[in-house]
Amino acid sequence: MTAVPVVDVGPLVNGGARIEVAREIEVACRESGFFYVAGHGIPGELIARLSDASRRFFRLPLVEKMEISMERSGRAWRGFFPVGAELTSGRPDLKEGIYFGTEPPDDDPRAGTPLHGRNLFPRQVPELRDAVLEYLDRMARLGQTVLGGVALSLGLPEDYFAAGCTADPTVLFRVFHYPPSEPGSQEWGVGEHTDYGLLTLLAQDEVGGLEVRVRDEWIAAPPIPGTLVCNIGDMLDKLTGGHYLSTPHRVRNTSGRDRLSLPFFFDPGWDAEVPPLPSRENADARRPRWDGQDLRAFSGTYGDYLLGKVAKVFPQLGADVLTEDRPPSGTPPP
Repeated sequence: MTAVPVVDVGPLVNGGARIEVAREIEVACRESGFFYVAGHGIPGELIARLSDASRRFFRLPLVEKMEISMERSGRAWRGFFPVGAELTSGRPDLKEGIYFGTEPPDDDPRAGTPLHGRNLFPRQVPELRDAVLEYLDRMARLGQTVLGGVALSLGLPEDYFAAGCTADPTVLFRVFHYPPSEPGSQEWGVGEHTDYGLLTLLAQDEVGGLEVRVRDEWIAAPPIPGTLVCNIGDMLDKLTGGHYLSTPHRVRNTSGRDRLSLPFFFDPGWDAEVPPLPSRENADARRPRWDGQDLRAFSGTYGDYLLGKVAKVFPQLGADVLTEDRPPSGTPPP
């Protein structure tokens, strides 16, 4: 594997030869856990508008960005964090960002549940709100569509996920700004990690810096115009018994320029459990994970898993939230 493959999902989006697309998705998920998504139908104008508004936000003075700091959203875990505040692999990342998610209705019964609540938007860049909400809506539909292709690739009905664990999905979105690393620096924009849920769909700018670990070799995933990068997460790994393995990845920005990335996470519902598929429950040909963990050892809901993971990324914020919340019902995430 010398390059991340490109899969044209146009037939899934617009109708066409779905089975052929599913075969390509299967190969990509087995070989690298990553693939470029072409033919996705997300307007380039929307991505440009969102990117432009995001860059204007990150150029603000820190004191103004902190007006929407994550601490202000409490249990919702939405808003801005400064460079060094996120610890993806146990050490501070060289990036800053904003956390967003589905905008709930006023009468949402899950009000007060961790990672649920209103987004925080900057007063200085009012255009960001409309761009984010439109992007969330379009990407949620694309996430469901791509998961339909994943279902077909596993020999399942196309609506397997949409009728099941993503009937009410957990939808989270980040906007990350990576300042350039100093020459010779060992600082990582984000350290080696896997994502937690089902699918991540990433729009990245032209700067690059994303690397994917495939069979103990790091390969670059540079930007390809008109595509998104898709990777599978821990819950799809768990569901397939390791047949599709969530793949470690990392970012280092050595370009000398600022880097912007827009990762969108499309994951199981908060209260959904994700047991292995019956056909994969006793799989014994499993490739070992990079971190030595066995996801089959985790029991509980996706909310349990996600909360435990995010609490490690933001330790102080996690401690504040967990002291107000009941202990997770499942076993701790690995």
